[in-house]
Amino acid sequence: MLAFSRRTIKQYPKRISALLAALMLGAGGGALAVAALAPDASDLPVHQVLESVATLPVTATDPGLQSFKLFRSETTRSTDTADTLLSRLGVNDAPAAAFLRTDSVARLLLGRSGRSVTAETDDRNNLYKLSARWSADNDGNFKRLVIEKTAQGFQSRIETAALTASNRLAGGTIQTSLFAATDEAKIPDTVATQLAEIFSSNIDFHRALRKGDRFSVVYETLEGDGEPLRAGRVLSAEFVNGGKSFQAMWFQEPTVGGANSVTAQAGATRGGYYTLDGQSLRRAFLASPMEFSRITSGFKMRLHPILQTMRAHQGVDYGAPIGTAVRSVGDGVVEFAGVQNGYGNVIFLKHRNNHTTVYAHLSRINVRKGQTVSQGQTIGAVGATGWATGPHLHFEFRVNGIYRDPLTIARQSESVPVSATARPIFSKLAAENRVALAAAALAQQTSAQ
Repeated sequence: MLAFSRRTIKQYPKRISALLAALMLGAGGGALAVAALAPDASDLPVHQVLESVATLPVTATDPGLQSFKLFRSETTRSTDTADTLLSRLGVNDAPAAAFLRTDSVARLLLGRSGRSVTAETDDRNNLYKLSARWSADNDGNFKRLVIEKTAQGFQSRIETAALTASNRLAGGTIQTSLFAATDEAKIPDTVATQLAEIFSSNIDFHRALRKGDRFSVVYETLEGDGEPLRAGRVLSAEFVNGGKSFQAMWFQEPTVGGANSVTAQAGATRGGYYTLDGQSLRRAFLASPMEFSRITSGFKMRLHPILQTMRAHQGVDYGAPIGTAVRSVGDGVVEFAGVQNGYGNVIFLKHRNNHTTVYAHLSRINVRKGQTVSQGQTIGAVGATGWATGPHLHFEFRVNGIYRDPLTIARQSESVPVSATARPIFSKLAAENRVALAAAALAQQTSAQ
């Protein structure tokens, strides 16, 4: 072994470094030489060893080998057959398809759109269980159809369960129409209809909507087993029309005297929409005798389409398909229901303060003379009877026998404020709704950006 003193290293550093490098190279060369002397791997003998291996016993309870379940949800279509519905659900099961075609309960799924369906299958796409949910009534419940595979084959049953409500925030901006804007925002049509109803006394949705008008809405979604089945009531809403803001919220005054009181039994209190400062939006008359339609002729002078002379049009015509529901714009009593001259099938309703409304050219009349009707009640259907060139509703409003423009009556009719006793509860709820509407507006602006 070489040994150098510290003094020697300091005195001859370069020479010692060179000597060490030469030694290291020599050692490496020796290693290479040793490697070169080993036999070539291709010349070595190859031996094959075969040995049997026993498999482990398999048991049905082995969790790693259990068949797994698959879940998939769909919505039924009116054109669905048993095969097309199961195909969209990923089910490949001929007996299941045959059961859907023949079982009287299972057939409730076919030919009906909008029903939420969930299928549970094995890893080979055979059906274990199929569940469908829908809500057709306003009783707070939903129907659940269940089809299950049993040892005896498939079986079906109908169950009833309670709906649960959750709130949703949404908003939109008018580009062409209200329904186009709500479709763009994925808001159900029933909510759009409610919006038009709520603000109908303040906004003429037939003529006054402008591009850039915007709205925010908080509404209920009614769910069954966690699946949204239909939209419920609009809880609060804001509509900005021509730069002017209109707000509304649903409120029902508490019943005075408890559930067993005479007032409660008579149903004296009913909910309605109010401005957030407490003024009722329910007026004596609705702005339109139909939920949503288009005006084809207003209250003005015009060329009569049949007589071909200039005459005053003493009402408003609403274009709509035959059979479209016609409703009473206010509480009243049927003064006449039948056929009358150019009106064809017509209904005259008498309201308080010598107000009369007329509904003409009907295809169907649902009321009789002397019957009491309430605001919003369906009294007939759009038709083309009498002097009519096409299906439409001719609607008139008379005050003391004098014709008045129906589009101005609703805005002039009176409204009722929240009572003093209910004011504290209302004010608290109004504050909560202001926050919710602000959140809905912010969400709409964020999504637009």
